[in-house]
Amino acid sequence: QVQLVESGGGLVQPGGSLRLSCAASGRIFSINAMGWYRQAPGKQRELVASITSGGSITYADSVKGRFTISRENAMNMVYLQMANLKPEDTAVYHCNADLAVAGTWDPVDYWGQGTQVTVSS
Repeated sequence: QVQLVESGGGLVQPGGSLRLSCAASGRIFSINAMGWYRQAPGKQRELVASITSGGSITYADSVKGRFTISRENAMNMVYLQMANLKPEDTAVYHCNADLAVAGTWDPVDYWGQGTQVTVSS
C-alpha cells in the first residue's frame, strides 16, 4: 500500500557531496516525521537526520554542519544534502516515514530499502 523509494546514492571521494531523495507513495493519509537512518557493516542502524511536518529538525552530532535535511510536504518527499563526506559516512542510507495510511488514524513506521553511499578515494 505504501512505498518509500530512495535514490541518489553512489561512490564519492572524501570531501565530495551527494544528494539523497526519498519519495513516499501509496494510500497515504498523513505523514508526521520523515528522516534518514544509516547502517554501516557490523554496526547498528543510527539516526542521521529527521524532520517533522512542522519543520523541526534533528541531526546526529556526527553530521551537524555537513548534512542538510529538507522535505516537500505536498510531494511526500524528503531529501538529504550531504557535503564534506568522510569515509566514516559509508553506509546504507534508509528513508523512514512515520505515516498514517488512508482509512486509518494510527501512524506506523515505514522504511525504504536503502541506497548505498560509499566514500572512498
